[in-house]
Amino acid sequence: MRQIHRAGEKLFVDYAGLTVEVTDGARAYIFVTALGASSYTFACATPRETMADWLHGCARALGLIGGVPQLIVPDNPRPMIASPNRYEPCANETMKDFARHYGTSVMPARPRHPQHKAKAELAVQVVERCILMRLHHQRFATVDDVNEAIDPLLQRLNGKPFQKLPGSRASAFSDRNAPALQALPLPLQPWEWAAFKSVRVHIDHHIKIDGHRYSVPQNLVGLLLEARITEHAVELHH
Repeated sequence: MRQIHRAGEKLFVDYAGLTVEVTDGARAYIFVTALGASSYTFACATPRETMADWLHGCARALGLIGGVPQLIVPDNPRPMIASPNRYEPCANETMKDFARHYGTSVMPARPRHPQHKAKAELAVQVVERCILMRLHHQRFATVDDVNEAIDPLLQRLNGKPFQKLPGSRASAFSDRNAPALQALPLPLQPWEWAAFKSVRVHIDHHIKIDGHRYSVPQNLVGLLLEARITEHAVELHH
């Protein structure tokens, strides 16, 4: 079935199957995104495929396109999706926090249905053929070096003319996607990684997180609070 993608509606995200070897014996994993209406493609290297890598990759992709689509469409990666239900998959709290920060929503594809994110599957194939194959015989010391090599090849890929359509990914993005993105410009405050944890207030009106104690109002003694933990702050929500 042919899928019709509205401008500014969906950003499809996935990881490539191929990796890039780094000189210390590690591997660089390639994160790939594609906008539905224009196929505008982004790719970057990450050290692993953890939830932090997924979300930092998404943040970098949104920084490149300069706006926010209505939906981010991954498959059902275990680090991001708490409940990979066939009909109503549920993202975990950190992913929801990321979506709230950018004013978007997450709509995972159904498990074992790659055709529901065909744009991401195609973008992965294009990145593997046009970018990763060119890096196959090069040596890289760090993941940052891999990203430096990817950037010019990515610009060339997006500027390459379509075979059967007028224009290129870059021109289709400028003409159709960019004006339709819902959040222009991006939030002034950059997204910060946050972990969530349920904590109960002790009788001394303190809660304990990672060996540290934090005081709360005394009338919350005995209640269960939600802690949002970032690099610079601990927030407690009742």
